[in-house]
Amino acid sequence: MTRATFRFYEELNDFLPAERRRQSFTCECARGATVKHMIEALGIPHTEVELVLLNGESVGLERVIFDGDRLAVYPKFETLDISPLLKVRAQPLRVLRFVADAHLGGLANLLRMSGFDTLYDNRFEDSEIAEIAAQQGRIVLTRDRELLKRRIISHGCYVHALKPSLQLREVYERLDLARSARPFSLCLHCNLPLHEISPELARPLVPPRVGALYSHFLRCDACQRIYWEGSHWRGMCALLAPLLDR
Repeated sequence: MTRATFRFYEELNDFLPAERRRQSFTCECARGATVKHMIEALGIPHTEVELVLLNGESVGLERVIFDGDRLAVYPKFETLDISPLLKVRAQPLRVLRFVADAHLGGLANLLRMSGFDTLYDNRFEDSEIAEIAAQQGRIVLTRDRELLKRRIISHGCYVHALKPSLQLREVYERLDLARSARPFSLCLHCNLPLHEISPELARPLVPPRVGALYSHFLRCDACQRIYWEGSHWRGMCALLAPLLDR
């Protein structure tokens, strides 16, 4: 039987039972087990892992584990550029786009508000989400660690927080979204770009008081919804401001 020693760092410990957190531990591995197989057998989705050092050498997830191997497993590094060491994924995604599972509708809405292309449908099955992520190059957002263990998902984010506003902060911080945000550029319902329209075109389509108070309007060409900078918009600005100022 193959035995290997593991040590997980930082937030990866949240997925482990208390007796294995923040310390090295040895466990048995099936013959021919890969790094990915063992990491996930221990409860950690491979999408949460950024770097694996096996006996001090950076390796990919398909590396086979042998008897006596020692593995150090790390999440995303916040302050250190380790890009020359990375072998877990072939390449980063060119564009940040998301697909959220059925339990993250609030987060999906807030990401759209931030200008991030985010697919969401509470009827999506896990298999559909995985296929969409693989085919369209999207990051999976979920609180279901089993979904993130699917082999065809290369990029994902396990969301720890329960409240949508805190989930948004968590995703912003983990993926460094502030520099890529384009607030109020997408329709919250259709996930499609908004376009500016003149007050003359907008006023017949909005409540009279809105038409009298506001002069800047955006419209979704798909659903024809019209957006303006009212109290709801100011509330969204207040939510985003501390995230964008980081």
